[in-house]
Amino acid sequence: MSTLKAENIKQAVQERYGNKAQSASACCAAGDIVIPPILYSASELKEVPMEAVAASAGCGNPVALAELRSGETVLDLGSGGGIDCFLAAHQVGPEGKVMGVDMTMDMINLARGNAEKVGLSNVEFHLGEIENLPLEDNLVDVIISNCVICLSPDKDKVFQEAFRVLKPGGRLYVSDMVLEKELPEEVAMDPDMWVSCVGGAELKNIYLGRMDTAGFSGVDIIEQSPYRRSVAEGEEWKLSLASVRVRATKPSATKPSA
Repeated sequence: MSTLKAENIKQAVQERYGNKAQSASACCAAGDIVIPPILYSASELKEVPMEAVAASAGCGNPVALAELRSGETVLDLGSGGGIDCFLAAHQVGPEGKVMGVDMTMDMINLARGNAEKVGLSNVEFHLGEIENLPLEDNLVDVIISNCVICLSPDKDKVFQEAFRVLKPGGRLYVSDMVLEKELPEEVAMDPDMWVSCVGGAELKNIYLGRMDTAGFSGVDIIEQSPYRRSVAEGEEWKLSLASVRVRATKPSATKPSA
């Protein structure tokens, strides 16, 4: 993929999710009814502002898989309105810390406003790209991400950066879209399909292989479900999409020999 194409994708993603953040603020401020995603339980949704729910565009619930522990430091790649960060913050407690990174300023502003509403002091949000994280090496215990890596035109760099900022022994939990077979070229190259988490989805073995290449061990699919069980005539390609929940680990540092 050319650099120009990559920049076009980033621009389209920023525009789509910037508009989504603005709509989330407007709908909830006006008292409109927001239908919660089925990915989160009723008890989880009580812990987050409705604006965060409205801004959510995930395909899973990585926090539910992560088995977070009190005092851990967590990073959310593509944190959006903050829904997964807030759920993680409750689990790691006041001794822990949660950081969200998002490339869209409207989402960052929405998430920071949401954090003030719920009064969480152990959450912070940073403007940045997941291909170039504004964080130090070996900083976090756990990384989560919810249907965001599929939006990136450089997934190798995403996983390299995730590996860099994880502490040795740190854990990665990703919910994302993958393919069982190739998409038609006109779908894969359509910017609208990219920002809909479709065009950028990769074949499952390629996606998981990128994690291996970045250095992760124990790469494993925890859950997988078809994205579409039935489609209209002419849209059979939708049956190739799958939603997966994946975990992986950064190997612990090798102890020097005596």
